[in-house]
Amino acid sequence: MRKLLALLASLTLGGCLGMPKNVSPVKGFELDRYLGKWYEIARLDHSFERGMEQVTAEYSLRKDGGVAVRNRGFLTAKQEWKEADGKAFFVEEPDTGYLKVSFFGPFYGSYVIFELDKENYQYAFVSGPDTSYLWLLSRQPTVAPELLTRFAARAAQLGFAADKLIYVRQTL
Repeated sequence: MRKLLALLASLTLGGCLGMPKNVSPVKGFELDRYLGKWYEIARLDHSFERGMEQVTAEYSLRKDGGVAVRNRGFLTAKQEWKEADGKAFFVEEPDTGYLKVSFFGPFYGSYVIFELDKENYQYAFVSGPDTSYLWLLSRQPTVAPELLTRFAARAAQLGFAADKLIYVRQTL
């Protein structure tokens, strides 16, 4: 009975740490280069971001070796800013773009960087544990149309609902 309870607890507390089929995290990842501010360019819809524009994510080092996460967005319906602070830790080796992120206590979800501008760290394609979570992040508030096209095509190829992408307004 104890083993069953321990298994159930680890599954519940571990959250969703898988990744979509055919998605692989980037190798050769350098956290120091990834830290800082990123603009959300495109995403799939989720209740925690619904109605938000000007969404950004900022990553910094924590004293315990993890990553501090601050997500911020403007909720247009209420005309107010919302922020959420979280923490992230590597699931595998620190040179693999596969982290677990938590905004709610012991519950973690996958953060899988599956494409990255490794030369300049100017954009990243990120998924969650399944194909309902997808983001295009950029160091700049806008990106070239070619990158948007490539992101949508890659997303569709991997089984994401690319036709349902939301393109985030970064200016009022």
